[in-house]
This record gives sequence, C-alpha cells and structure tokens, in this order.
Amino acid sequence: MRRPSLGSLSRAVLTLTLAACTSRTTPAPTAPAASPTDALVPADAGLGAALSGPAAGRYIFRHWTFGDEAFWTDTLHLNQVVETGVSPATALAVGLKVDADRLPPGFLASADLNSPATTVELLRRDAVVGVEAQVTADKHIKALGITCALCHSTVDNSVTAGVGRRLDGLPNRDLNVGAIVALSPALPAAVKAVFNSWGPGRYDAEFNRDGINSPVVLPPALGLAGVALETYTGEGPVSYWNAYVAVTQMHGHGSFADPVLGIDIHQTPDRVTPVLPVLRAYQLSLATPPAPAGSFDPAAAERGHALFDGVARCASCHIPSLAFTDVNRGILHDPGETGMDPVRAGRLKNHQYRTTPLRALQQHPRYFHDGSAATLMDVVQHYDGVLKLRLTAQQRADLVEYLKTL
Repeated sequence: MRRPSLGSLSRAVLTLTLAACTSRTTPAPTAPAASPTDALVPADAGLGAALSGPAAGRYIFRHWTFGDEAFWTDTLHLNQVVETGVSPATALAVGLKVDADRLPPGFLASADLNSPATTVELLRRDAVVGVEAQVTADKHIKALGITCALCHSTVDNSVTAGVGRRLDGLPNRDLNVGAIVALSPALPAAVKAVFNSWGPGRYDAEFNRDGINSPVVLPPALGLAGVALETYTGEGPVSYWNAYVAVTQMHGHGSFADPVLGIDIHQTPDRVTPVLPVLRAYQLSLATPPAPAGSFDPAAAERGHALFDGVARCASCHIPSLAFTDVNRGILHDPGETGMDPVRAGRLKNHQYRTTPLRALQQHPRYFHDGSAATLMDVVQHYDGVLKLRLTAQQRADLVEYLKTL
C-alpha cells in the first residue's frame, strides 16, 4: 500500500496528530516542561561544548529525550496507556528491549510479567531501552519520552529473548514502532491503520509530511565512520538525520530546517543542535561488530570475496576502500539502475538512492531500504537478475558467505 485511504481526513489532522511542528510556520518559542532525563545534564546553549568524550555521547544516545515528553505524554498520552495496559509481556511482544544491567538479581524470576505495574517498575529503574520515564513515589508515570536508542539499539538476549546487555548501533528490527504509537487514544482510526500496517522493524519518517505510506527498515547506527551521506536517499550525513528525527519524529524541542522539504523549525531552548557534535562522535565510534564465530564458511567466503571484487561487480559501487559505498565520490543512483522501488526516492529531494554501506549484514535482516529482501540470498538473486550477471548457484552461495563476513 503506497498511499493510505484517508478519505476525508485532512492534511491538518495529519499535521496535528503526528508532527505539528513540521509545518512551514516557525512555532513561537516556548519553555517546555523540564525533561526528567535531560535535566541530569544542563540543557543550555553551551551544552555541545561542555560535553565531550564517548561517555557523554553514549548518554545522549541512550537517555537524551530532547524534551520530547511533551508530545508523548501530553499529546499522545502514552504514559497513561503504558501504566494501565502494557505489561512486560506485551512490551516484549512489540519489540521493546530490557537492559538486564539495570535489574537486580532475580528480578524477572519474581516479577509478574503480565502486570503493567511491573512495566512501571522497569521504567522507574531505567531498564526499558530507549524509553525514559519520570515515575512518581506512588508509582504513576508522570512523563514519558523516547531516545535514539529506542530504534537504534537492541540487546544480546543473554537473559532471555528481549532481555540482556545493550548493543548500541544495531537496529531493533523487532520493534513495532507503528503498533506502539497506534496505542495512543489521541489518533484517528485512519492514522492508526497506517501505523499498524508497518510491522516490526519498519518506520516511515515522511508520512507525517506527505501522507504517503511507504515505510523503510530501521537502519544501523554503527559503522558510520567514513560514510559521507547516511540517509537512504543521500539527503545528508548522520547529524542531518539526527536533527531531522529528533525534531520532526521524536518531537524534541530544537531546530531543523530544510527549505527543499519545506521545513523551518526553530524552538528555544534548543535541546537538539548543541548536542549534535557529541552525538555524532559517539555514533562514529561504534564499530561494525565482527561476524559471529562459526556463522560462515571461510573457504566459500574467500571465493565469494573474489566474486565480489570481480565478475559480480559488487565492488564497483560498494567500494571497499570507501566504507563500501560510492556515495563518498558523490554518486547517487536512479532507482531503475538497481531495480529499487522508486517511491521513497520520489518523496525526497534527490530522487535517487545512495549505495548502502555494508555493515554487520547478517546481524540485521531484512535488506534494501524497504525490507523487500528477507535474506542475503534474496539480495544476491535480485542483483543477479537486475544486472544480468548470470551467476551459477555455487557463485551465488559463495557471495552470500562473503557478505556474512562484513
């Protein structure tokens, strides 16, 4: 489904329900309610200069809400939904992750995982990855906000499925963002239907702007060092994307402007712009994790490497010396060149796609911007057909083994 059946639902309702702050009109400066997490570090104009080092960047990535509680609490009322109707079992079912390091020994064994009260306690302990909450002494959620880690961190499942040590930078492809947001009682039924259509690991960061329903898979936020343009369609580097998402999707209190997209937002105090440099530094420090031991056939991978550089022609665009992407040479590709769905490219200003850097591939399926390839073999078979490579079955299998090593 490319365009939702919104009927008489007006553009004004779309703007109100999902991204009121993305209109062309600059909102009047307001002083938002104090964020329970941002308050731990002074949110002032000099913040970017005051913070430095990986610990500061990690804190911002994991815990900084940019003051978005006003939207998730006051507009969508998700604090009430979570407090009364979201048990840990439900939260895990929609892909939320739990940081085991925030729990005392034996907590899960003794807790009622079907009670929303246990979810409130997990939030009080700051154990739900990417969700920050202010919990009162009588165990009510006063405010709730989200962070970068909601979509771009996961856990290692070392305790149980969905519970373990944090893994920053890997996308949470289990996370059903649409289903979570659709729990809000403030949204019209037609908008909820769009959100519920996305499924796990997918999100549409432009739906609020253009009303087209064409979600993409959540991208990794690691292995960014050396990548010139981070977005699927090459709008800008990682800080461009951080600012866009923080202001127009997370609904943080800050500034973002792109005249081509018709966005010009300036809010004070700006909790986004000052922290972009240190957030970027942390993301660039997140290296691609090695392939799990025993997850590929070394001999086949060696043959696949030769194919990648040779007859399969992969390296002509996925240039190994340039972070596996030719975007560092200023190259973007028309959708037809690689057989990609043109819808997303047509929604944004470049109308083309950048070559995706190859990062921890086997650790975050699905593939392509729209998730249309379920496996690495599907990726290889797609390009074998589109580029008329005429690879043998063995060659395709060897290429897959090499891609597993990246």
